[in-house]
Amino acid sequence: KVLDASTLSFGTRVKWFAICFVAGIVCSILGTALLWLPKGIKLFAVFYTLGNIAALASTCFLMGPLKQLKAMFEPKRLVATVVMLVNIL
Repeated sequence: KVLDASTLSFGTRVKWFAICFVAGIVCSILGTALLWLPKGIKLFAVFYTLGNIAALASTCFLMGPLKQLKAMFEPKRLVATVVMLVNIL
């Protein structure tokens, strides 16, 4: 069940999911837009990474962090998870 992992209400979880997910999208788009400025590569890297982390964290509000990590490291998702985490660093 969705509510098993936290004391937050379902409505609160959905609100914070939306906030984090939208923030992730905004950061990713902003990073892409800043790519053409001087020193834009560094700004792109920072904002795009923050966007990916925010979008990934948004699902923790729906599933809970432990369930999210268990799902990410299932054998069928392991390679994708490792590639994503290595590229974020």
